[in-house]
Amino acid sequence: MLHILAYDRGKAIDYAIEWALKRNPRYLDFHGIGGDCTNFVSQCIYAGSGIMNYTPTFGWYYSTASNRSPSWSGVQYLYNFLTGNDGQGPYATEEGLDAAEPGDIIQLGRPDGTYYHSLFLTKTGHFPDISNILVATHSDDALNRPLYSYEIHRLRLLHIRGVRKYT
Repeated sequence: MLHILAYDRGKAIDYAIEWALKRNPRYLDFHGIGGDCTNFVSQCIYAGSGIMNYTPTFGWYYSTASNRSPSWSGVQYLYNFLTGNDGQGPYATEEGLDAAEPGDIIQLGRPDGTYYHSLFLTKTGHFPDISNILVATHSDDALNRPLYSYEIHRLRLLHIRGVRKYT
């Protein structure tokens, strides 16, 4: 039976603060082989959820560099997992920025509609003023970088709703 648990935003944010400007040796650094942003975001989400989904191909997990799901380190795959997950692990809905909370995820997209970068929210302000929204990320490592400092063509917010766990 699946039970819904709270996503611990505080733990996720603490993890982001600790590792935004350095690398956790437990995980492969994907810098130079596609980018490390979504890998870092997945690490943050895992710190706040504590539960992975080991479903082959469509789950969300990291055991080793060669034993991980595409959703752990791929922008679109993470989106697909979080918004489509009805099994174990974290789940999210795509929302407007007015629903943003620290611990949520922002993904940036190109004008053609492809999304290429994942950011972890460390602080939110009042929408529509995005000047107080701060993020952490890898690839172009940043901690508490203002969202407005990015060139934004498209943006989507993944609001983490909770975590499901089999008991």
